Amino acid sequence: MLKRISVNELLPGMYIHELCGSWMEHPFWKTKFLLNSGKDLQRILESGIREVWIDTSKGLDLPSGQTAEQVEVETEAVLLAAAPVQSPETFTPVAETVQKRALEEEVERAAKLCDSSKAAVMKMFGDARMGRAIEVGQVGEMVDEISASIMRQPNALISLARLKHADEYTYMHSVAVCALMIALARQLGLAEEQVREAGMAGLLHDIGKMCMPLAVLNKPGKLTDSEFATMRGHPEAGARLLIDSKQVSALVLDVCLHHHEKIDGTGYPHRLAGEQISLFARMGAVCDVYDAITSNRPYKAGWEPAESIHKMAEWSKGHFDERVFQAFVKTVGIYPTGSLVRLQSGRLGVVLEQHGKSLLTPQVKVFFSAKSKLPIPQEVIDLSKLNGQDRIVGRESPAEWGFRNLSELWTGLPSRESVALS
Repeated sequence: MLKRISVNELLPGMYIHELCGSWMEHPFWKTKFLLNSGKDLQRILESGIREVWIDTSKGLDLPSGQTAEQVEVETEAVLLAAAPVQSPETFTPVAETVQKRALEEEVERAAKLCDSSKAAVMKMFGDARMGRAIEVGQVGEMVDEISASIMRQPNALISLARLKHADEYTYMHSVAVCALMIALARQLGLAEEQVREAGMAGLLHDIGKMCMPLAVLNKPGKLTDSEFATMRGHPEAGARLLIDSKQVSALVLDVCLHHHEKIDGTGYPHRLAGEQISLFARMGAVCDVYDAITSNRPYKAGWEPAESIHKMAEWSKGHFDERVFQAFVKTVGIYPTGSLVRLQSGRLGVVLEQHGKSLLTPQVKVFFSAKSKLPIPQEVIDLSKLNGQDRIVGRESPAEWGFRNLSELWTGLPSRESVALS
């Protein structure tokens, strides 16, 4: 039986099934192993991970802890808390403030913007590594272009940026977090000047990685404890770069320095807690984690977007600010664009667009029958118009179904691999 417990309850002889948090937050190659050394226990305690899943059939048990069923009930409650449309005074959904362009109309334009932004970030980061000044004017132009794309259709660029290749992660991660910060800031109803600052913060939040040794930054595998400690210095290194530039606001600087802080005080570099963490740093924490865990790395495939949202909801207590996380769920959806879902009718489909008023009824392109295990004619259905005749009953893993790449089903753009439908 799987059980979630606090790391303070861990004992040698327990079998760890999963560490509750992003793999970016701990130095372990594997998350499933028998805990048989005090050194590994200390590494877990020092990592900032607060909870773990143990498999009681493979190791020691405890009378305390939560079962998988109990955790699932809590997690669904966190997600559903974001599902109702809240009052305009609280949040102003993007979908209600602008006339959105259809997803397919924006995807091609957003794809070109992803390419140009990646090239610009590569140059900017390269300049920073060489000790040259950051061109803040160029950063502002990139933010304005990304912001305009998000305004036209928030799902396009955000979802495309998630499809980055492992070898371009450092650069496209900055583009993705920029886009997510802009969309989240608008969801929170912030003024456009603050929205722009949020985008600047997202684009520059990881600039400190340019001060990290290349052998560590580009290592095609998990880091050693020493390398992990070195990488944890990137927020402070980035803050020093931005201070020296004398061209960015205190808000941008704060996100760079504190996007790895957690509400419960277990983050880094300053172990800030609660109200000690600014709103924009709390936003940066959510956006940074979401893009990190949905991205492929040389040593680990990213989680699917719906699975990532579910995992983040599971960790949210103590990790993220509740109000900010709920706004983030409203921004990307409970089933973000590109998610593979199963409908009550037995059809599988990929999520296209979110519904303006309900996170549970997005547009879905169905293409496969889970019952017959055969392809079916592709059809776009709007679940909000079916009056409950069909609905999403769960998220699915493309890998388990043998679907190598679903991106072409929702982007309409050719991919390097075809979708395997058999």
